[in-house]
Amino acid sequence: MSVQVAFQPGSIVAARGREWIVLPESNNQILHLRPMGAAEDDKTVIFLPLEKMPVEQAHFPLPNPKAFGTHAASRLLRDAMMLKLRSGAGPFRSFGNIAVEPRAYQLVPLLMAMKHDTVRLLIADDVGIGKTIEAGLIARELLDRGEIKRLTVLCPPHLCEQWQDELEKRFNIRAAIVRTSSAARLERGLPPGTSIFEAWNFTIVSLDYIKSDKRRDEFYRSCPEAVIVDEAHTCTLRGGMQSKQKRFQLLKGLSEDPDRHMVLLTATPHSGDEEAFYNLLGLLRPEFINLKDGVKDARNPLRQKLAEHFVQRRRPDIEEWQDDSSLFPDRETTEITYTLTGDWGDLFRSVMDYARELVESAGEDDKRQQRINWWAALALLRCVSSSPSAAVSALRTRLVAANSGDQDFNLDQFEEMAQERVFDGTEEALSADDIEPGANTSDSQTLHSLIDQASGLHGAANDPKLKALVKHLKGLVKEGFQPVVFCRYIATAHYLAEELKKTFKKATIEAVTGELTPVEREERVHAMVDGEANGEQRILVATDCLSEGINLQEYFTAVVHYDLSWNPTRHEQREGRVDRFGQSAEVVRATMLYGQDNPVDGAVLKVILRKADAIRKELGVSVPMPDDDNRISQALMESVLLRQGAAAGKDSVQGTAQASLFGDVEEELEAVWNSAYEKAKRNRTIFAQHRLKPEDVLPEWNKTMAVLGGEDDVKRFVTAACHQLNAALEETDKGYKLPTEALPESLQERLAAESVTGTPRIDFHYPPKPGATFIHRTHPLVGILADHMLETALSEGAHEEDAMATFSVARCGSVFTDSVSTKTTLLLLRLRTQLMISRPGSEQILLCEEPMALALEGSSADSVLKGQEARELLNARPVRNMPPPLVERHVSTAIQQVPQLEAQLNELAKDKAEQLLSDHRRVRTAADAKGSYKVQPILPVDVMGVYVLIPAQMPIAQEKSD
Repeated sequence: MSVQVAFQPGSIVAARGREWIVLPESNNQILHLRPMGAAEDDKTVIFLPLEKMPVEQAHFPLPNPKAFGTHAASRLLRDAMMLKLRSGAGPFRSFGNIAVEPRAYQLVPLLMAMKHDTVRLLIADDVGIGKTIEAGLIARELLDRGEIKRLTVLCPPHLCEQWQDELEKRFNIRAAIVRTSSAARLERGLPPGTSIFEAWNFTIVSLDYIKSDKRRDEFYRSCPEAVIVDEAHTCTLRGGMQSKQKRFQLLKGLSEDPDRHMVLLTATPHSGDEEAFYNLLGLLRPEFINLKDGVKDARNPLRQKLAEHFVQRRRPDIEEWQDDSSLFPDRETTEITYTLTGDWGDLFRSVMDYARELVESAGEDDKRQQRINWWAALALLRCVSSSPSAAVSALRTRLVAANSGDQDFNLDQFEEMAQERVFDGTEEALSADDIEPGANTSDSQTLHSLIDQASGLHGAANDPKLKALVKHLKGLVKEGFQPVVFCRYIATAHYLAEELKKTFKKATIEAVTGELTPVEREERVHAMVDGEANGEQRILVATDCLSEGINLQEYFTAVVHYDLSWNPTRHEQREGRVDRFGQSAEVVRATMLYGQDNPVDGAVLKVILRKADAIRKELGVSVPMPDDDNRISQALMESVLLRQGAAAGKDSVQGTAQASLFGDVEEELEAVWNSAYEKAKRNRTIFAQHRLKPEDVLPEWNKTMAVLGGEDDVKRFVTAACHQLNAALEETDKGYKLPTEALPESLQERLAAESVTGTPRIDFHYPPKPGATFIHRTHPLVGILADHMLETALSEGAHEEDAMATFSVARCGSVFTDSVSTKTTLLLLRLRTQLMISRPGSEQILLCEEPMALALEGSSADSVLKGQEARELLNARPVRNMPPPLVERHVSTAIQQVPQLEAQLNELAKDKAEQLLSDHRRVRTAADAKGSYKVQPILPVDVMGVYVLIPAQMPIAQEKSD
């Protein structure tokens, strides 16, 4: 038996005793349906040949005049309709599916992307501006337009969990993490020959996992249509670094597919290496590599073309976009010092002497022992400058398992490992290895003596560096700051946490180090806020495992660099965890702590950090230190180690008047860094994106928000809905308390399935108050309440006996109000439109929905109001009671007149459809290159609500005649 019945997507059908909306994936025999007024997840499929009763075309019913309610109930219906929309009719399809309200400047990359048939974009905005949000918006828009079905994010391994969390919470995209530890589990049970990337539409892939030749070839075969590459500068082709070459070859192979969408993200696109920078640009379009030959003319077509693919903005560049004075906080920087006095000073000088002896003790002919001793000395310098605990750990740990006669010893591998432990990594791959490097090369009496000395220096009384920190933290806490203390090594982090708990007994203090997995780190940070066992004051002590990967702006407002980083990029990364988009504090504090007479701190501060800060202040963005192989850093530490003890003792970090103590090292770094700065400055001047202005973006955003609703709309709806359901929110200084136990049992069950139980604290503004959940338009609470309100409104049987006693939302009503001067009928409409996208070989149909208010003034609709004017009437305040019989009479009269308006409403729907077509063509101009758009309104228009507004001063006789 064959049934050939065609129902248009968006049309309403009657089946199985209720009405449904036909979804776009339906065909002549299989209908994909969504119940009217029900949740998006309540979809079902009907196979027409097996249905006992025929499926018939239906129309949306007009309101029942006996089921009237108050005017507040009408606004509740309108808000439920608006906030339930996931397939809005605005120029952006994705905004109904995102859990963030992006700032206007964050829409610039999205608008740029929509101008291309194949999206190729390099987003190089400064740290903390919101590159993840900008990339997520592009991916979500491509998905909701049906232009892609699969997505992969390529990123360094320590960022995988952050991307997974951001995609799910902000963009409703649930992605699987693919790396060495998870790939085997994901592959288990897959049919032979099936790739992970075919089985999972959305994946987050570790660059270190996928770059191997074997995995790279498989990825080429099954790679999704869209790829986001985070920290793209780690994939540039640079001489001598095999890891980067493999990453670059991976991206180059992906970019060779002309139909693959690629979005590259980096805060440091140019580090002074011209070849690396232009190879990165070549991933966007191969011809961009030619720009390195020097295209000086600003009108050159190739330069102008690049401006369509490259956006780089500093924070000052987006000041003109600020619609909120608290968009970014002011960053106040300060420095505090300590001196090497008492037993601590004695230990430091003893360690310096021991380190020099190590370097000088190896014979000139024993290269291996020279290098082993050299790295042992560097480890001591680094650890003794960090803390007594780190020094003890280094002194007790053997640098190598065996350093005599071991034929399997590989000096190159040893040096690579030692560099990772001692130095701070390059800007391309900030290391999360915070384990103290070993410095024990022999079982000597001197070494044991140093261990005993260091072991006795715990506590502020013996440790001047800790004492300076405690004093500074007391000041920060008194001023209301919530600080994060960054240090280099695990032993130091635990030492600080233990000691700080002795002083700050009412604060919640935790240490987060690389001993924990990324998930465990995030859980520990969140637990500090959720539990607040010891009060509201929080102090987090962390190693650089948190300098990337977890955003801390919702919980912390100050950063203290307890250990100076030997890589200035890491300093910026640390501060960028707190000073970034979403920070609600007006001011954040950044403090550098260093030893005034510590020669190690002096070298790093004077030669590296001061120069980096000067460049950042002048250029507005950071320029990474040009020291890929740590050659300059090693030479700098050599100058510290090999100076005579007397000279070192006289050195002061602040002794700027005396001659340089670092000689050729400082001059060499100055030269190469100035070169990198000039190149970055020149390229920023040439390529920075300034073409799109607020006036180009804000109209599109405001138009979309008027349809979908923003933070204020969400707050108004949830507050009113909970009040109507006898579960009124309780406002506190920590947010709102939601008593879920007071809600109807059916709602409790649905919320429990989304882990919303008990009395959670919620907030309607981002960033939320610490410990509160941000309630946005796509949060399950909003969707479930909206579904309930719509289901209640459409279930008119519930109103039959006593409408005024049972309503929580109503499709009709009438009030006396001062908001109108003549009788006005307010119609709440739902416009449904088919959007057809034709491309070579395929045609896609999308369903768009939009609520709309229409006000008809006078008994004969003398004038018509729509848009904002009509929406404002939904907020009209009743001024006196209207008798129920009069309410029903006014409503009945208005509903009887609705069929006479059908032609006018249909014309309105056609006009809106044409406007929708114009919006989509304007935003997605690239569609013309591959296909075309068509729109078709679905008629008749759904009349969701009918409300009659009567002037408060209208004479009684006129009321009766009307």
